[in-house]
Amino acid sequence: MSRGFRVPLWVPAAFLASALLLLAVFRLAPIAIALGGSLTGTKLTGETVFLGLANFAALAEDPAFWRSLEVTLLFNLLVNPLQIACALALALLVLREGPLVPFFRAAFLLPMTVSIALASVLWAILLEPTSGPVNGVLRTLGLPPQPFFRSERQALPSLILLASWKGVGYWMLFLLAGLLQIPKEFHEAAALDGAGALQRFLRITLPLMRRPLAFVLVADTAANFLLFAPVYVITHGGPNGATSLLMFEAYQAAFAYLDHGRSLAISSVILLILAAIAALELRLFKERG
Repeated sequence: MSRGFRVPLWVPAAFLASALLLLAVFRLAPIAIALGGSLTGTKLTGETVFLGLANFAALAEDPAFWRSLEVTLLFNLLVNPLQIACALALALLVLREGPLVPFFRAAFLLPMTVSIALASVLWAILLEPTSGPVNGVLRTLGLPPQPFFRSERQALPSLILLASWKGVGYWMLFLLAGLLQIPKEFHEAAALDGAGALQRFLRITLPLMRRPLAFVLVADTAANFLLFAPVYVITHGGPNGATSLLMFEAYQAAFAYLDHGRSLAISSVILLILAAIAALELRLFKERG
């Protein structure tokens, strides 16, 4: 018998080199630049100087930063479970057979075809307090018009509604792929044993969806932490800081106040928070055995 052919180590390394190079240039390098830039500042003369942790110390003493951090954490605490629950419900719905299923699949995926900036403009028009179509419907029903994005109490829920409309269909695709990987024999055997639909969902579907749910939860958290366009287009962080997310604060620091050290410090804080949350979420969804 002839010996098996052994591939030299440099062969797979050569195939991976281009991908690793792109990863280093477009992912790792910007992270390193942001972390390094957060330790610097700019003098009035335009000279860049090393400040150490001074930018982070300034953030720790800034009430506006803590307000923005509180709003960002509250936004993610509300929007992430909502989006994942809706995405899973829609995935279960479109998995069923029926004459209207193709229509629902297209309808749920339609928001994915609209850019987040265009979606922001669209929702700003729909929820416009004086002449928006939504308030027009409310008036027709005899209900008082609502301020939506112009209200300190309603601005963040309106932003959650916009983000969910835009993102639920996208996350549904990943969960639908996970559902399709579950063998039908598992459900058929459980049904023969007398298990109802709810029991099959809790005992079979959810345990076998741990990996897709973990991926979607981590990716959804990252996407919502980096949400920027709706705040920039519609609310500009208002009213009264009710929608001032961290990404908008970083933008304001860099382009409104030309304080790039502060902007990169905020970006570094976002990166560290995302890393901690991702590690926690993956640990919670880690499969046993």
